[in-house]
Amino acid sequence: MKLAIVSDLHSNMEAVDAVFAHMRSLGVEAMCCLGDVVGYGPDPAHCADLIRGHADFTVMGNHDEALFHGAEDFNPHARTAIDWTRAQLRPRWWSSSETKSRWRWLRELPLEHRIGRFHFVHGSTRDPVREYVLSTDGFLNPSKLRGIFESFEGVTLCGHTHHPGVHTEDLRFEGLEGADELTIELPPGEKRIVNVGSVGQPRDGDNRACYAVLTEDSLTWHRVPYDYRGTMDKILAKDALSEVLARRLALGK
Repeated sequence: MKLAIVSDLHSNMEAVDAVFAHMRSLGVEAMCCLGDVVGYGPDPAHCADLIRGHADFTVMGNHDEALFHGAEDFNPHARTAIDWTRAQLRPRWWSSSETKSRWRWLRELPLEHRIGRFHFVHGSTRDPVREYVLSTDGFLNPSKLRGIFESFEGVTLCGHTHHPGVHTEDLRFEGLEGADELTIELPPGEKRIVNVGSVGQPRDGDNRACYAVLTEDSLTWHRVPYDYRGTMDKILAKDALSEVLARRLALGK
């Protein structure tokens, strides 16, 4: 198995296109998505169509879900972006079959996917869409992290926090710390929670897009530079999208 894993694209076309180009340069053909295809960014249709056309499977993220069930618990910037995204994507009676098919695909995304010992979710195995597995949980909320480890066997692959790294059963977390590339081993019989990072809105202080490549016994993260200034300009050009969503792309926060 050699599977590229992307997550949290957040309608960022420039980042998504750069990551797809990087995948091709590595010769990785199989890929999947761990949700949040949309939200925050200016190009939801492009990102949805690219993932729908190329991913072996995609699971539901909380921003994808919010298109259909509301974003009342989101912060104002995220909630307004979801409302704008819904207006861009929701079909009308005159809409093309492609528009209707895209909307149906987003609505019907599954909550999780399994391949052997690997469990793919957006959030956690306890709450596949909404629970955050934070990099700080090992020392700030150890009972929570132990409970999540007790809820699965094997290796969980997730996104949601936009912070790439791995949790081990001793509750330690290892992040990328600015590395261009990092490989970890996934020994049989040992549990891991692996966050693959965010393509479209990194939050670990590195503004490069992040994704991972999984094999049977290891995972490698890759950081990919992209034209974040181009994405920022497009966000700023849309009155409905907050300038905060543009500024954070430059900061990786």
